[in-house]
Parts: sequence; C-alpha cells; structure tokens
Amino acid sequence: MTEIKEKLQDSNPWWKGAFTSAFKEREIYPKIKKFLRMPQIIALTGLRRVGKTTIMLKIVEDALKDNFDPKHIIYFSFDDSKEADFRQILSEYEKLMEKNIREGNYLLLFDEVQKVDNWQEKMKIIYDNFGKNVKIILSGSESLFIRKRAKESLAGRIFEFKVEPLTFKEFLVFRGVSYQPIGLYEKELRNLFDDFILTMGFPELYGVKDKETIRKYIKDGIVDKIIYKDIPRLFSIDDPSILESLINIFTEEPGQIIDLSELGKSLGLSRQTISNYLSYLEQSFLLRKLYNFSRNRRKIERKLKKYYPTIISVNLVFRDDDTSRSKVFEWLLVNELDAEFFWRDSYKNEVDVVKAEEKILAMEIKYGKIETTGISAFMRKFKVIHGLILSYEKQDKINVKEGVIDIVPAWKFLMTSDTYSKTK
Repeated sequence: MTEIKEKLQDSNPWWKGAFTSAFKEREIYPKIKKFLRMPQIIALTGLRRVGKTTIMLKIVEDALKDNFDPKHIIYFSFDDSKEADFRQILSEYEKLMEKNIREGNYLLLFDEVQKVDNWQEKMKIIYDNFGKNVKIILSGSESLFIRKRAKESLAGRIFEFKVEPLTFKEFLVFRGVSYQPIGLYEKELRNLFDDFILTMGFPELYGVKDKETIRKYIKDGIVDKIIYKDIPRLFSIDDPSILESLINIFTEEPGQIIDLSELGKSLGLSRQTISNYLSYLEQSFLLRKLYNFSRNRRKIERKLKKYYPTIISVNLVFRDDDTSRSKVFEWLLVNELDAEFFWRDSYKNEVDVVKAEEKILAMEIKYGKIETTGISAFMRKFKVIHGLILSYEKQDKINVKEGVIDIVPAWKFLMTSDTYSKTK
C-alpha cells in the first residue's frame, strides 16, 4: 500500500499547486468533451504513445479551470503497477486525503487499465457503487480490452474513443505553424509533409530526424512491448517472435493482398493460427485490414483482404529511391484516411481506397506517374462520376468518359479534405 500512496502523491501534482498540461489541440478532443458531463465511463483506446495520457491530463486541466476541487481529482497509471487494484487505490486515497468518495463529486482517471486482471468486472462494481459521485476516465492500449472482454459486463456504462496517431493538420499545430493562404506556402507545406512522414504520427517524434533515434523509439518503445508483453499477456502464444516475423512482412511491404493458407505454409503454421495472429496484431493496433469493396456485405467478407501496418519500416522511410518512397506514401495515406476498403476486380483493375459513408468516393494514391485505368473502371462499375487521385505534388483535373477525376497533392488534400468529401 505504501507504493500506491507514493504513486498517488507523485501522479497528482494538482493536489499541491497549479497544474497545466502539455496538451496541444487534437481533433478528437471536442468529441470526447461532449460526453464528459454524461454519467457513462469514457474509455480511450489506441496504439501506444499516441497521446492518450496527455488527453487525460487535459481533462484534468479543464476540470480545474471549471473550478472542480483539485483534491477530488484522482489519476493513477497501471503501467508499472499491475498488482494494484481499483478499490485499493480509492481506499488509500481516502486515508491519505481524509475523504469519503461517497460524499461529493470526484473525477477518477485510470491509465492502462488492461493490465489489471478482470478489470472490467472490478470497474463495474466501482461504477455501480459510486456512479452518482464519480466520473470515470479509462485508457488502454488494446482495442480488445474493450470489445472482447468488457462489452457485456459494461454494456450501457461505457463510451469508447479511439485515439489515432497525429494527422497532418495536428502535426502542423504541434509545429506551431499555420500557413495561410496555403497556395502561397506550397513549398513550405510540402517540406513539412516530408517531416511529418518521419514522425509516423507519434507526438514525441515531431522534430526528430535521426534515423537511429526513430528506430529505437519505434522498436523498443512500441513494437517490442506490444509483441513481447501486451499480446502474450492476453493470449496463449508459444513463440511471440512469429508475431514479429509477421509484422516485419507488412512493414517492409505494406498493402499486401494476403492468402492466409499460402502465408501459413511459408511460415510453417496453420491457416487458423495465421488468422489468429493477424487478429491479435489488429486488435493491438499494429495492423490495419482493408476489405475488397462491394455493395454486397457477404461478398466483402469472402474476398481476399489487404493489410497495412500502422508503423512502417524505418529503413523504408529513409530510403531515397522512388519505389520505397511510393510505398511509404501509400502507407501514410491509407492510415491517414482511416481506410476500410480497397477495390480490385478479376481483371486486376485496382483502387487503393474506397470511402463509402454518405456517398462512394474512390481514391487512388500515386507518388509518381498518374494512371487512371483502375479508378475509371471503378467509376464505370459503380456508376460514380467523381474520382480522386492523391499525388505527391501534381494538381490537375481530368475529364474521362465516366466523369471527372481530380488530382490533388496529398498534403493539400489533408488540409482541405472537406472539399473532397473526406470523412474521418
């Protein structure tokens, strides 16, 4: 209990004085803020190091600005304290601060809760016993900690928000720049876009350009922890190095269409084992699966899938050849677009990204030579009259038999995406 007491004292500086967070504006924060006055638990999920803790501390800062009693705000991280328990923490807090949580209003923030055994049942008890007096904010570095274990026990009690890596717009905020009008600063913005690629969307990497520093940050601080600690803790995995082999396949060659049986044979594993391992990587946010687009949901599930890593090979990022740059360019935009679908027909006509929310929008990603065969085939098949090609620097408009194809520099699209019906 001494450890919990000391950690509470160290982790809650607002108990003794003024507090300001290191938060910089994130697109998701206004969405979260709308739900802070509701009784339900707020859960923040997302890849390691994307800024979940910083958002939690921003919630603290805003609560203090609204005159919430600082001594009624409790933050605790389980990152290095997995043996601690929610009730123990609250009990130690009550003794330390001479408080009774059943009296008054409290803000409880628990970081990395997936490390607590049976956390969802324990949190349900806290919510049911103290719900009228507390607002609970949780974070976790795995999607499955909400979806696989908690949906039933916490049904109706929890709202989940996935915190993504930085967008290009957010990166510009972190850099403290706002170039307007953007047409006057195309060169500067294109250079910043190249800098943005080096960060891979991680807030702590903005401004870092040293290859070995980035490599160590990505491998030691994120990938190895997920593969050798997080995933094995939740699943029976005999050899976690297989997970590393799998993710390396995708980080070097993003956007592969995968046949599970063939991949299994090449690694000496069954189709089901490969399917399970890919699912673990998806649920830990290291891998993104895209479905081959169709208006028929059953057909979508039966078709081959395409996989992109959320973190790409650092070696690939630092290579200067056009092939490597093209791979990195496509990888970045697929993740920036939060892509769920690609399209490929039996004639191997292909479109990199299909967005299908309010209307269907086909998007091709072309670092170098502009080609329209695939996107024209898609427009013809699905009877859409507008297509979009994201280029590195070219801007144009092409009239084709099927309609109009806009060619837009990726950096410009990411800054003015509403114009092109991009939703995220």
